[in-house]
Amino acid sequence: MAHVLDNPVWNALISGNKPLAHGSAQVKLFAADVSPFVGFAHVSLVAFDQLRSLVPAGQRLGIISPGALAVPAEWLVSGPMRVWQMVQVRPKRGRVAGTPPLRPLGLAHVPAMLALTRWTNPGPFFSNTLAFGHYEGVFDGEELVAMAGQRLHVGPYTEISAVCTHPEYLGRGYASQLLHSQAQRMRAAGNTPFLHVRTDNAKAVRVYEAQGFEVRKELSIYLISMRPL
Repeated sequence: MAHVLDNPVWNALISGNKPLAHGSAQVKLFAADVSPFVGFAHVSLVAFDQLRSLVPAGQRLGIISPGALAVPAEWLVSGPMRVWQMVQVRPKRGRVAGTPPLRPLGLAHVPAMLALTRWTNPGPFFSNTLAFGHYEGVFDGEELVAMAGQRLHVGPYTEISAVCTHPEYLGRGYASQLLHSQAQRMRAAGNTPFLHVRTDNAKAVRVYEAQGFEVRKELSIYLISMRPL
């Protein structure tokens, strides 16, 4: 039997992220200003035909796949990007000391969050990605210099996402503090934290491993868009 994390986007869109989902019986996706990720119940020509009816030409979409993905010719494809799917199997206890307090992030912080993700490129982040919830940040005065939040809610698993630190503030433990805070929140809700990271991002992998995350599986991310007619 397939594990729910083998098809994380689909399983999130039919469970914990269902309020943010739209689509059909075979294909579901988020609003374009929330996330580009689309989930298939099963990858098929029928599913791609349904997806074509749901999005305009040129809209960029992301597909997380456990293996090679066959995409019909009417779609432009880039990738795959190889990522590790990591699950926290050894929760870190206590607090992460010596770092500034975290502040919850809301709508008023969206311009600063967009600016920070442009600097750091932690993955797709749009004007309403905040809808996933529970974003926290580290500030230097009034400047947002690091943040993290949640994204996919897959049954008993919750994804930590958009972990990023401004380049001038690296090495201060902010990512570890944010990871620890997010993981504690998820554990308190009865969920197991997981995340995705590029396989070539060795520095980030070390940070995640120090927080008790272990590689569960290698996955591929494809970016696709429908060719103009």
